[in-house]
Amino acid sequence: MRFTHYVALGDSMSTDEYPTCDLLQLDAVPGELIPAGAAALFYRNRDDLWPEFAGTDLATLCPGIEARVLAWDGAMIEDVLTEELSRVGRDNAGARLLITLTAGGNDLLDALTVDRRLAEVLEEISGRYAELVTTLRDEFPGATLLLATVYDPTDGSGLLPELSDRYGRLPIEHLQRFNDHVRRLAGRTSGARLADVHRHFLGHGVSASPADRWYWKGSLIEPSARGASEIRRLWWRALAR
Repeated sequence: MRFTHYVALGDSMSTDEYPTCDLLQLDAVPGELIPAGAAALFYRNRDDLWPEFAGTDLATLCPGIEARVLAWDGAMIEDVLTEELSRVGRDNAGARLLITLTAGGNDLLDALTVDRRLAEVLEEISGRYAELVTTLRDEFPGATLLLATVYDPTDGSGLLPELSDRYGRLPIEHLQRFNDHVRRLAGRTSGARLADVHRHFLGHGVSASPADRWYWKGSLIEPSARGASEIRRLWWRALAR
């Protein structure tokens, strides 16, 4: 494994905001972040926090690798297609490029506010995600793509205190269909591998004791420090396959 460039695309499943809040026991995102999100740990482990991964990071295993975390909190698939992708740069044709993608969760949450049939909206979201993967494959044909499914903090129940008061039981079956779509795309896209975050996180949401949850206690739709590390774990497993 000799990657020369790493790019993290997507949303807060990849970023530092909420792992930082978790580690510092804060109720709001501070101005200065700790590099403890999934993408940051994937690039350079925090041995003091996660000694299990000492020596298992891109900075160690791919000396000289350049890393760019372009993912941002709240990003939707269209944001990745436009703003984030435009910042990757097109001068990486000869690079050994590794791309991680966490996207779709914010689109699904936004769909709850749309006054249309959710099945129609889900089809549009799935279509945009497929377009994004195709664009990545076309623009960076030699890249390795790690596609992540979207986790379910309700653990299959559809009930999440911070959302259920407004929306009732969440239509979690649409999340399951979207994740099946991601799994199929990963299976049929050249150079793509699956990081099944959804499957790995089940049982670590609302059904678990607070100590066993992999979500930030301030908002159970965001990853905790442990959750970020577990996403990073799945990226390594995907590469090992």
